[in-house]
Amino acid sequence: MSNDAHLVERLLSGDPTAYKELVGTYQSAMRAVAYTIAGSRHADDVVQDAWLSVVRNLAGFQGRSSLKTWLLTITANSAKSRYRQNRREILLEDVPSPHGTIGDERFSTEDGHWLLAPFAWHQDTPEALLTENELRQCLERTLQNLPEFQKGVLLLRERQGLELQEICELLELSLSNVRVLLHRARLKVFATLEHFEETGKC
Repeated sequence: MSNDAHLVERLLSGDPTAYKELVGTYQSAMRAVAYTIAGSRHADDVVQDAWLSVVRNLAGFQGRSSLKTWLLTITANSAKSRYRQNRREILLEDVPSPHGTIGDERFSTEDGHWLLAPFAWHQDTPEALLTENELRQCLERTLQNLPEFQKGVLLLRERQGLELQEICELLELSLSNVRVLLHRARLKVFATLEHFEETGKC
């Protein structure tokens, strides 16, 4: 029996620890989807609606997709149906680049890898720098200030580990749009790192 099937079996049997495990594992990913589609103001309501739908439909989960994909699809559908009239379309020309033209960006739009590696760090390792509380606060501030779709795509890719195609399907965006949003979000995070390394400040 797969882990998903075992967890669903525990949920259907009324195991309270299974519900705690389910929420603890998937709540942040569901909120990231809700945030991206519905905006920060409505994300919590969307997630609450999604959880109600999950509880009602749990017995119908057939394991054709992973439990995570099923939960995120329910969340996306909840957000889309509730706010369909306000659905936003992303046009590439409407997404500003923080560093000018596409040609001077530092990541590949194909795979997200560095085109140009960052300059040498003054400290021993990037890991040492990342342990500094001030830098973590700077990065968190940068993340919070990203446009909603950039932030959402970055969270879904980097924190939740979703593949680009999964993000496309959940958010109903083209692959090129998702790549651009992710690319620009990563550039802003990189700019924060670079500025902190040069100045020691946000």
